[in-house]
Amino acid sequence: MRNASTTALALCVIAGGASAGGIDRSGQSIAPLFQEGNYAEISLGTAVPSVSGSVVGIQSGDMAKTYWQFGAAMKQQINDRLSYSIILDQPFGADVDYSASTGYPLRSTFAEFDSTALTGVLRYNMDNGFGVHGGLRVQRVTANASVPTVAGYSVEGKADYGTGYLAGVSYERPDIALRVSLTYNSKIKTEHRTSENLALAATSLVTKTTIETPQSVNLDFQTGIAKDTLLFGGVRWVDWSDFTIDPLLYRTATRVPFLSYDDDTYTYTLGVGRRITDTWSGSLALTYEDGDSNKPVSNLGPTSGKFGVTLGARYKNDNFSVSTGVNYTWIGNATTNVPIAAGPPPVLARSSFSNNSAVGFGVKVGWHY
Repeated sequence: MRNASTTALALCVIAGGASAGGIDRSGQSIAPLFQEGNYAEISLGTAVPSVSGSVVGIQSGDMAKTYWQFGAAMKQQINDRLSYSIILDQPFGADVDYSASTGYPLRSTFAEFDSTALTGVLRYNMDNGFGVHGGLRVQRVTANASVPTVAGYSVEGKADYGTGYLAGVSYERPDIALRVSLTYNSKIKTEHRTSENLALAATSLVTKTTIETPQSVNLDFQTGIAKDTLLFGGVRWVDWSDFTIDPLLYRTATRVPFLSYDDDTYTYTLGVGRRITDTWSGSLALTYEDGDSNKPVSNLGPTSGKFGVTLGARYKNDNFSVSTGVNYTWIGNATTNVPIAAGPPPVLARSSFSNNSAVGFGVKVGWHY
C-alpha cells in the first residue's frame, strides 16, 4: 500500500490538465524517485474536456480539444543512500479550436502549445529519515496559432529547447508509510523563431519570441491511517502571474499580449487508498483549484478553478503492476473579453463560460526489477 498514492496522484492530473490553471498538465511529478528498489513505468492518458460559452447570445461551441498525455520513467538504486530517476513527461500544453460553423467572434481561432520534458534527478537519503534531491530538466516547446478575426492573424513558433533545475527535501518513516516531499521547479526559457502574418493587412514579420514556462512548488504527502489504508494529498503552486507569450506583430495589432495570466494557481489534492486483496487496491481522490469567475481570463483557456473526483484501481502481482483511473472534473465558470469590432484597439464584449466539465482516463504499467 505504501506506493498506492503515487498512482492516484498521477491519475488525478490526466483530466485535470483540461481545466488546470494556466496551461498546466502533468503536474511535474517526481513520484517514481520514491519507488522501492529499481523501477520503470510507462503511462498513457486522455482528457476529454467540454468547454463552451456565449457572448450577446452567440454560442461559441465546444472550443477545447481532446488530447493525449504520455509519460515514462525509470528509477535506479545506486546504493543504500543514493538513487536517481529519469522522467519523461509533457508538463504544459493547450489545444484550442473554436468552430468555424458558429457566428462567435473567435470562430476559426485555434492555438496549440506543446511541451516535452526530460528530467534527471538524484536523491540522497540520510539515517534520520530525511533526504535531499535535485536535478536538471531539458524541455522542448512549440507553439502556433491562428486568430482570423484579428486581421487574419496567424503565427508559428519554431521548436526550441531550454534547461532548468529542480531541488527539494523529503522525510520518510516506513513503519507508518509516512512520506513528505517538497520540490521546487525552476522557470525554463526558450527562444522561438516566430513567423507572424496579418493577411488582411498584407503584413508579415519574422522575429524571436521568448517563452518562459513558470516556476512551481509541489508539496506531496502520504501516511498510513489504519491497516492497509493510506491518506495522501498535495498542494501545487504555479507562478502563472509571471507568464506571458507576446509576439510583436500581435501586440502591435491588439495592444495586448497573445497570452498572459493575472493570478497564480494553487491546486489541492486529498485522497485515500485502500488495499482490498493481496493483489488489488483502490483509491479515491478529490482535487480543488480556486478561481475567480468575476475576472476576465484568456480566450485560449476560458476556465476559472475546478473540482474533480478520481477513482483509481491497481493490480500488482510479483514485480508487475497495472494502474487505471477515471477522473471527472467540474470546471469553474469564467468570463472573457472577445473582440466584436476591429481596432486597434478592438472593441471588446464580455463572454460567459459556464456548466463545463472534463472526463479523463489513464493507465500506467510498472515493473520492479
